[in-house]
Amino acid sequence: MADPDVSPEVFSVRPELTARLMAETRLDEKILTELVHRFYARVRKDSVLGPVFEARITDWAPHLERMVAFWSSVALMTGRYHGAPMPAHIGLPVGWAEFERWLALFRETAFETCAPKGAALVIERAERIARSLHMAIEDARPRAVPSLQ
Repeated sequence: MADPDVSPEVFSVRPELTARLMAETRLDEKILTELVHRFYARVRKDSVLGPVFEARITDWAPHLERMVAFWSSVALMTGRYHGAPMPAHIGLPVGWAEFERWLALFRETAFETCAPKGAALVIERAERIARSLHMAIEDARPRAVPSLQ
C-alpha cells in the first residue's frame, strides 16, 4: 500500500470533491495506478479472462493509462477519462460468469492495494459497472424471434 502521507498532485475538474474523496478514502493517482496495473496483470494470467483481453488488446500501455484515467474519474471524480465504455464492450463473448470472475480478481486486488475505505469505494463502483456492462452486452445480443406458426 502507498504511503498515506504522500499525495501526488491530481488534476481534477472538481478539485474540492476530489480532495475530499482522497482524504476520506486514502486513494490517489499512485494507488489507482498500482491497483490498475496489479489487476490487469492478474487478468492477463487468468485462464478465463486472459484470452478475452489478449484477443483484443495488443498494446497494453495505452490501455492501462486509459484505465487509470477511468478509475481516477470513477473513484476520485477527476473527470480525466473521456471515453465511451459501453460501445467498447458490446459484442464481447462474455456472460455473467466472466463478470463474476472479473469482480473476484478486482476485489482481491483492491483489498491488497487500497486502504479499507478506498477498497470499499472502488469495489462498489466496480460492481455497479459490471452490472451495467453485463446488461448492455445482453441487451445488444441478437435474439431469436419466435415462430408464430
